[in-house]
Amino acid sequence: MAAPTSIFSVMTGLAIETGAINLGQGFPDEDGPAAILDAAAQAMRDGHNQYAPPKGVPALREAVAAHQSRSYGLSLDPETEVQVTFGATEALAAALLALVDHGDEVIALDPTYDSYRPIVERAGGSLRPIVLEPPAWRVTEESVLQALNPRTRILLLNSPHNPTGRVLDRSELELLAALCIEHDLIAITDEVYEHLVFDGEHVPLASLPGMRERTLTVSSIGKTYALTGWKIGWISGPSELVAQVHAIKQFLTFSGGTPLQHAAAVALDLPDADIRAAADVLAGKRDRLATGLQAAGLDVLPSAGTYFLNADVSPVAGDTNATELCLRLPHDAGVVAIPIAAFRANPGGPARSIVRFAFCKRDEVLDEACERLAAWGARQR
Repeated sequence: MAAPTSIFSVMTGLAIETGAINLGQGFPDEDGPAAILDAAAQAMRDGHNQYAPPKGVPALREAVAAHQSRSYGLSLDPETEVQVTFGATEALAAALLALVDHGDEVIALDPTYDSYRPIVERAGGSLRPIVLEPPAWRVTEESVLQALNPRTRILLLNSPHNPTGRVLDRSELELLAALCIEHDLIAITDEVYEHLVFDGEHVPLASLPGMRERTLTVSSIGKTYALTGWKIGWISGPSELVAQVHAIKQFLTFSGGTPLQHAAAVALDLPDADIRAAADVLAGKRDRLATGLQAAGLDVLPSAGTYFLNADVSPVAGDTNATELCLRLPHDAGVVAIPIAAFRANPGGPARSIVRFAFCKRDEVLDEACERLAAWGARQR
C-alpha cells in the first residue's frame, strides 16, 4: 500500500505551481550565524569528510552534554548517554522503532506533528491522542486519562509544541510526569524548539523528579540556529535506553554529516545571549504576522514559542473547512498555510477552521503575505 502524500508536500507543490508565498512549511528564509557556517567550511578543509563515529563525533556529544548541564542541570555521560542522529526525526524514529512492540500504544498531544503516527505504526504500535482544544490548548488530567490504557507504553511529548505554539507549563508537565511514573511509561520528548520560547519557560520533562531515568530527550541544531537543512540532531537519556536507540539507528543511516557535526558542536558553545537575541527577533516576527493577520480580519490565537502562529479564518471565510480553504488559498490569495486539521486524529470539531502560519520569514515576506490575505479577505465580504 502506498503511503499517503504529506500535506506539506501538497502545499509546497502548490506554492511552486502558483508562485504563492509559502507560510506553510517551517523553515527560515535566512541562514543561521556565520560562525557556524564558517565552522562547517573549516571542518571540511580540516579533513572531517569521512564517516563519523556511529554515536556521533566526540566534540558534538560533549557539547550536547555540556548544553544539558548548563541549561537544565541535567548531567549526561557523553560516551554512553548521547547519540547523534540525522535530525530530530531520525532520533524519534530510532527511539520508537527500538521501544515500541506490536500492539503497544503511544500517547501524544493532539494536534500531533505529522511524522509521529506513521513512525509509531511502522513500529507496530498505535497512536492515541491527548486532545488539546483551542484556544488554550492545555493538557488536562481528563484528556490524558482518556488516552491511557493498559497497552500504553510510551508518552511522546512535544513542547514547545508544533503546531499550536504552546509551551507547556510546569503544572502540566508535573501531571504528565506523575502519570508516567504511576503507569511505568517511558517518555520521549521532542524539544527541537527548546530555545524559541517567547512567553513562559521551557522545562524539560527529564528535569522533573523521577523522570531522568525514564526519559529520552530529542533536539537538534535546525530550529534554534536556522539551519533546518543540516539535519543534525541528537537524543540523550539513560544509557540503557540510548543503547537501544543506537542499535536501531546504526541500520538507518549509520553515520554521516561529519563536518556539520563539528560545526554543530561550535553552535552549542556559542553564548546563550546569541540564542536569546535570535528568539527575540522571532518574537518580533510573530507579533508582526499577528498584527497583519488581525488587520486582514482573522482571529489570531496565542503563540508562546516555535515558528508558528495559528488563526481562525471563520470571521472572514465563514463556516468553512480549513483544509479545503488552504487548498484554494494559493490560487485565491497567493499564500500557502496549513490547516490544523491535518495534525488532528479527528479533523472536525472546534479546530476545523484554524490555520497554521509560519513566521520564520523575512519581514518583507510577512508583510506581503498579510497584504495578500487582506485583499483576499476584502473580496470575501
